[in-house]
Amino acid sequence: MINTFQVKNPATGKNMSTVTCNSPEEIKQCLQKGHDAFKTWKKTTAHKRSHLLLKWSNLIQKHKMDIAKIITEENGKPLAESISEVDYATSYIDWYAEEAKRIYGRVIPTHDEGKRLIVSKHPIGLVAAITPWNFPAAMMTRKAAPALATGCTFIIKPAEETPLTTIRLIELAHEAGIPADVIQFVNGEGKSVGEIFTGSDLIRKITFTGSTPVGKSLIKASADTVKSVTMELGGHAPVIITKDADIDMAVTQTIITKFRNAGQTCVCANRIIVHESIINEFSRKLVDKAKQLVVGNGLDKNTDIGPIINEVSYKKIVHHINDAIEKGATVLTGANYEVDNENKTFFIHPTVLTDVTDNMKIMYEETFGPVVPLITFKELDEAIEIANNTPYGLAAYFFTNNYKVGNYLFDNLDYGIIGWNDGAPSAAHVPFGGMKESGLGREGGIEGIEPYLETKYLSIGNL
Repeated sequence: MINTFQVKNPATGKNMSTVTCNSPEEIKQCLQKGHDAFKTWKKTTAHKRSHLLLKWSNLIQKHKMDIAKIITEENGKPLAESISEVDYATSYIDWYAEEAKRIYGRVIPTHDEGKRLIVSKHPIGLVAAITPWNFPAAMMTRKAAPALATGCTFIIKPAEETPLTTIRLIELAHEAGIPADVIQFVNGEGKSVGEIFTGSDLIRKITFTGSTPVGKSLIKASADTVKSVTMELGGHAPVIITKDADIDMAVTQTIITKFRNAGQTCVCANRIIVHESIINEFSRKLVDKAKQLVVGNGLDKNTDIGPIINEVSYKKIVHHINDAIEKGATVLTGANYEVDNENKTFFIHPTVLTDVTDNMKIMYEETFGPVVPLITFKELDEAIEIANNTPYGLAAYFFTNNYKVGNYLFDNLDYGIIGWNDGAPSAAHVPFGGMKESGLGREGGIEGIEPYLETKYLSIGNL
């Protein structure tokens, strides 16, 4: 097991920090502290928990620019996106601060005059979270806020690429008055920490955002102790552009959903399915906008697209592009790379491919990069079949001004999150999660607090 790891700026290769890994013994001690703290934290009133969450949110906002800079330096995304992520992160805290006061039970009408039937909700216990590098602030608060709101205690292992954001957020949580043992972090290699989390009897819930293969392994390992699991896993988002779509709007929204964080998000557009009658106009306008995007260091104010997070991700993206080209795809723009092998920095310019066919890897594997494959369709059911032809079902998008077509697409697309003329459907007050192999459970909205609660039923007799 490694003892330390370096956090590097993916835009420059500069070492930002050397982080010490927690030993297995230290991690187990943290779990015991979280388990013990639960006994007290769960008894705090909902109003007190709400108050502390709001204090945490306010402190994060007070330090927003500093946190955003940390995100950009360890993640690479443009600073404007990092600032938006901080707002997105606090929106979850604000939402669940209010939901803490709305965890209702109920009295059930009885079948027997001598009985009273009561249902109540209770926090599940110590929650362990494993979060990804691409949204180090928002993915953390989306899990921590509902956990703390219900009265659960919380421990998190952030991604090795981006631990500094999580560390700063938890420092601010403690400053806000949330007890140190109620919200904790540990650092280490994902597999080894995951095995400790899943094997511990003290942890009652695992919440994870990341790849489907890792999610499957966590689900299997959690079965031995019958843990509750929430899994937000991989995606392969389609975008359907119908013949009656507003092309300019569809292009603008496709740019938004494709190139945010250099295409390195789980809900980024991965397959653009365009009606054959408008493919020429759509592709021309898309290419024009893609060419205007500036690639560079996220701290430069003009940058639209930052670096690829690491060499492994870079090689996968390039492999997908080359595989498509070798199988007949045409490059309309992009396939340009800036690589500094000494400092290990990797940039890929926005790439648009046409003449794409379904035998290309980019059509059935998640690319996780700034690449747009265009494929055409004639009939609507053909587009739906292409869109659904994947084991994933996280996010999908479609563009049409025909309400009948829109409702038909909504009913027939097998995805948990769907944007109709909208490339940015995410928000704290709506449920986020996928179907099929894209996950289990939902985060956000009123649905997002339920996984942190147990239901108790009481039957009172002899009244």
